[in-house]
Amino acid sequence: MAEAGSSGTKRPFSQVDNDEEREGVSMLDVLEEDEELEEAASAVLGGSDDQHCTYIQGYLPRQALYACSTCTPDVMDPAGICLACSYECHEGHELYELYTKRNFRCDCGNSKFPDNKCKLDPSKAPINPDNKYNHNFHGLYCICDRPYPDPDDEIEDEMIQCVVCEDWYHGRHLSCSPPSSVSYQEMVCGACMKRCSFLWAYTVHSIETTVVKKEESPGAVDVESVSPSGNKALQGAGDTAAQAEAATTVKNETSSSGKSAGVTLPDGSKAGSTEGATDSDKSADNKEGLNGVKAPAVKGEKDAATTTDAAAACEGPSTSGTAGPTVDSKECNLQDLQDRGVTVGEHAMFWPQGWRAKLCTCDKCKALYEEKAVTFLQTDGDTVLAYEQRGQTGQPQGSTYEKGMEEFSKINRIQQVEVLHGYNDMKDNLRDYLKTFAEQGKVVTESDIKEFFKHMQDRRREQGAGVQFNCR
Repeated sequence: MAEAGSSGTKRPFSQVDNDEEREGVSMLDVLEEDEELEEAASAVLGGSDDQHCTYIQGYLPRQALYACSTCTPDVMDPAGICLACSYECHEGHELYELYTKRNFRCDCGNSKFPDNKCKLDPSKAPINPDNKYNHNFHGLYCICDRPYPDPDDEIEDEMIQCVVCEDWYHGRHLSCSPPSSVSYQEMVCGACMKRCSFLWAYTVHSIETTVVKKEESPGAVDVESVSPSGNKALQGAGDTAAQAEAATTVKNETSSSGKSAGVTLPDGSKAGSTEGATDSDKSADNKEGLNGVKAPAVKGEKDAATTTDAAAACEGPSTSGTAGPTVDSKECNLQDLQDRGVTVGEHAMFWPQGWRAKLCTCDKCKALYEEKAVTFLQTDGDTVLAYEQRGQTGQPQGSTYEKGMEEFSKINRIQQVEVLHGYNDMKDNLRDYLKTFAEQGKVVTESDIKEFFKHMQDRRREQGAGVQFNCR
């Protein structure tokens, strides 16, 4: 699986095996891949405690969680356990890795685990009433309600986590294609967009609203979505603001008749033509963009830079000195956007970094967030990106790759050659050993790997070689 903005494709085992046999694996490849895995692990687990149960800390804003299929099979109520309990209390069990969840308290050893008491914190309440569960806790994901990885699914597809419900979705099941040329930070699934329909008013901040047409009315614009479904994402909420978020380039080649040549997309194609834009329209639009920076310039006879009325609504009173409506900071910016007209879609939306800062913070909207149970949207500290950055910051310096290369450089040339020969010997034997499991369709267990290294140790000891193999 992958968080919003990252990839998580799958390949059949046979393809992986054939690729490795054809390309081979060097020691440098192993160390570099290990470094990548360490970085990913530190991002997800770096902010978690692997020694102490987190129960005493209450409902943590965000933590890495697991579900134990051995202790809580499908027929039982779902339960989640923290990182430390997954190591200490559920070693050898079948676990589902849930990535991270917000506002969750460790269930290990409570009434959901009648036959397995927590070894780290035995004195726990029977239940944690504020915990939220979904089918992820039984190893199922997406609207298709399938496991991941899915042995019956041959389609390569990434899985993206919804920032609201925190379920994981296949990209092909979002009713729109994830953006391929523009980066995004978070995704809100179609079901959550429907439940929190007020978010559609903020789609001027999403990276899906990239095609813009200006109507004859100075204050009305029409923003069209570039999703495959072709549904309009927003109407009447600012022309170039959506372009600023989507990094599109707009060229308005105005003729003497006042007609424009339309919008030019990043691939050079025309999105449409506009008519009837007047000088007063351009003046009224000359404000700061939704991100607090100038939007892409629209070139006309006077090279007038234009932005949007929606920008003034979201950023407060305009400071550009040009004519246009102003909004008092105590007013509801959401209401202002809704008054301009909003078309509600039936698909997911993708949001760029910093989009949460655009949400209105008036008392009425805060009550709305409480009602919809999405108060976490008011802070960027809730994001998975912020959690991962906190985890990476607290990690010790130096990866296994860096430490390995440092130690390798300290030994003499003869020892280096012996190490490389020993590595190649181990690699060849391990490949042959694992190949028998693949041919028989058997699962490789921890005891199988330990048995392999024990056999290697015995064989090397008989040969009198100095290279020792260790399984950690």
